[in-house]
Amino acid sequence: MSQDKIPVLDLKPQYESLKAEIQNAISRVLESGQFIMGPDVKLFEQEVAQYLGVKHAIAVNSGTDALVIGLKALGIGQGDEVITTPFSFFATAESISNVGATPIFADISADSFNIDPGAIAQKITPRTKAIMPVHLYGNPAAIAAILDIAQAHNLKVIEDCAQSFGARYYGTCAGCNESCQESTRSRITGKQTGTIGDVGAYSFFPSKNLGAYGDGGLITTDNDQYAETARMLRVHGAKKKYHNEVLGYNSRLDTLQAAILRVKLPHIDQWNEGRRRVAKTYNDLLADVPGVITPNFADGHVFHQYTIRILDGKRDQVYQHLAEDGIATMIYYPIPQDRLPIYAGKYPNNTISDQVATQVLSLPIWPELTNEKITEITKALQAIIAQ
Repeated sequence: MSQDKIPVLDLKPQYESLKAEIQNAISRVLESGQFIMGPDVKLFEQEVAQYLGVKHAIAVNSGTDALVIGLKALGIGQGDEVITTPFSFFATAESISNVGATPIFADISADSFNIDPGAIAQKITPRTKAIMPVHLYGNPAAIAAILDIAQAHNLKVIEDCAQSFGARYYGTCAGCNESCQESTRSRITGKQTGTIGDVGAYSFFPSKNLGAYGDGGLITTDNDQYAETARMLRVHGAKKKYHNEVLGYNSRLDTLQAAILRVKLPHIDQWNEGRRRVAKTYNDLLADVPGVITPNFADGHVFHQYTIRILDGKRDQVYQHLAEDGIATMIYYPIPQDRLPIYAGKYPNNTISDQVATQVLSLPIWPELTNEKITEITKALQAIIAQ
């Protein structure tokens, strides 16, 4: 395999464009000596809450911790069931299991890669307490239909927004087989993912659309009680230092990371538009390639990943040959969560998820990716498909 000429992600252009501001932010924190819960953490929480349009934003150590603490804040625990998608990174199901609940997997729509509301309805039992949709690859899930189901069955909704910072729901849900109420759809149209359900959970892993220079996460909610509980849980279950009330976690966003994220936040819409430009160019160039299904270009989609489906069992061949041509790609995800060793054999088949896992391939994407490189990638892909 040759050294990658085109990586799957290049963070250097972003850093170079903000180098002076980022260096100044880091220096400010270093000179202050306030590395844990320093002023930049509170300021970032205020600024990101305003950007998202949500009442409370609680910064934590990682996206995984955001899910775990978010579930705990909702009162989810031992004996409860949480319905989620099989087609996501393990942190989604892991967080449910780690609070003592049981993940229940409802199949996805192949058009959106997101959980199918019709499949959710079939999985509800007396033990179901919440639904955890994932806005996969930056594409908003069919959240209006999910809210309707949750309301009908008195369930909580926690949104996994690890890949969807800045995405908005506009009522255009590819592959949604379940109609939602017009009143619900109109009420939430235009809202940011993570601000629609009871709780939202975000990741600031460096590769995310809004990425830190280390781990980081965020919990969002409009509910005062959920926010208070989340703030307690992130600092060992204490509202006041040395007055611990419940068992909690050590899950605080580092001040350095908060300072870096404050520099980056004002640019997120521009970067997301850059990703949409790249995705649109890919879609145009790949529109007539046989055996390739391009992703739906939904309103509000921020394309954390640009993921195609390669048919006829050729995905692994394409992956390998592109690597040999110096073009890096990724397979998100080769094994659905319900097929991982920890859960294998415990769940019925999710046919669409199983099928898509053998087809998906994520092509290089970052906001500054040039049309020249996109053309090079698509030409190499077409040549391999034609073999």
